[in-house]
Amino acid sequence: MARENKVRTTDFRKMKKEGRKITMLTAYDYNTARIQDEAGVDSILVGDSLGMVMLGYDTTLPVTMEDVLHHTRAVVRGTKRALVIADMPFLSFQVSPEKTVENAGRLLKEGGATAVKLEGGKEVLPQTKALIAAGIPVLGHLGLTPQSIHQMGGFKVQGKVQAQAEKLIEDARLLEEAGAFGLVLECIPAPLAEKVSGALNIPTIGIGAGKGCDGQVLVSHDLLGMSGDFSPRFVRRYANLGEEMQRAFSQYISEVQNGKFPGEKESFGMDEETLKKLYG
Repeated sequence: MARENKVRTTDFRKMKKEGRKITMLTAYDYNTARIQDEAGVDSILVGDSLGMVMLGYDTTLPVTMEDVLHHTRAVVRGTKRALVIADMPFLSFQVSPEKTVENAGRLLKEGGATAVKLEGGKEVLPQTKALIAAGIPVLGHLGLTPQSIHQMGGFKVQGKVQAQAEKLIEDARLLEEAGAFGLVLECIPAPLAEKVSGALNIPTIGIGAGKGCDGQVLVSHDLLGMSGDFSPRFVRRYANLGEEMQRAFSQYISEVQNGKFPGEKESFGMDEETLKKLYG
């Protein structure tokens, strides 16, 4: 596909203005990214959710820069059109603006991402401004921020009380003023997300935030039914690949054990005369 058709960060604001919903999905490997890109998704997020769905952690906290870099490279290789955004993992941006720029720069320079995402509002404004000044596009993330899960007391809806809602609205405006090209709003009441979306010129990407956002993002493993019994209320399963994969694996195991696989179709022959010479 021609490079002029590639989605850019500047396209996000244009899509919001034109009323076109932005589509975003997570991906962590080459083939998934390739398939999503060919399907026409606007943006691919290499989320730190990879820690839970790819590496088996209970939270996103153990994810390292090297983890995100490794998976970002694979996703970029599979992508021609979609905008690739890399998550900044825990403690890659909280330490200082200088360290933030250094780590984010690696995600662009070594990973090939076009933009980075970092969690938080007013408290990460210095980091956000430093990134923008360095020419690194930033996607903000408000509401349920998984890297603060221990402080929040678990995976809970945010912004239901007035003080939380007012802070979220203020944080959204501050991040827009700082230069963020968009915001992820996670697990907040739909009316609040709609109010925030209407107050901003930059687009909002919702996950568990209702249809009033300017776009939506889901973790692909959840959408495809590959996360076992784990299924948050805001997820809609578009397939049940987990069960289908288990069925296929079970059939393979059975056919190997009972001698049905491989068969003649899956095997290679050999010239009879050559074979005879091998045994004298």
